[in-house]
Amino acid sequence: MTSQGSTSVPRILVVDDQPDIRLMCRVNLQLEGYEVLEAGDGEVGLEMVRTEHPDLVLLDVMMPGLDGWQFMEAIKADANTAQIPIVLLTARVQREDEIRGWLSGAADYLPKPFNPSTLTEVVRRTLLHQGEDDRRQRALDKLSII
Repeated sequence: MTSQGSTSVPRILVVDDQPDIRLMCRVNLQLEGYEVLEAGDGEVGLEMVRTEHPDLVLLDVMMPGLDGWQFMEAIKADANTAQIPIVLLTARVQREDEIRGWLSGAADYLPKPFNPSTLTEVVRRTLLHQGEDDRRQRALDKLSII
């Protein structure tokens, strides 16, 4: 993990089965100065989280095999990875899906299709406020579920 005050470049892992989404994320995040790692499925992504220790994960929810929900559950259940913020990138935009994302521990929720500048802003904001639950709590309050 990149510690606060460190000059290391933040490492972002993009886990998505769609190559065009990974490409768009990689290009835009690299332009902002981030190091970008990629995984085309949940199983590879899970292994990369454990070996590469990214600073943030951008995660697709609907993937074959290990889906985003299962991926997030595994990451949050492991004390070595639970603190890594996960931003969900998903075409699942129903209220129930958003609630599930926030309750599962997502740091943010970015519906597809998304604007590349919104992506980089969400990544920047999430890295700056890592460990804070304010965004999640505001979203849950807005959705009137807690």
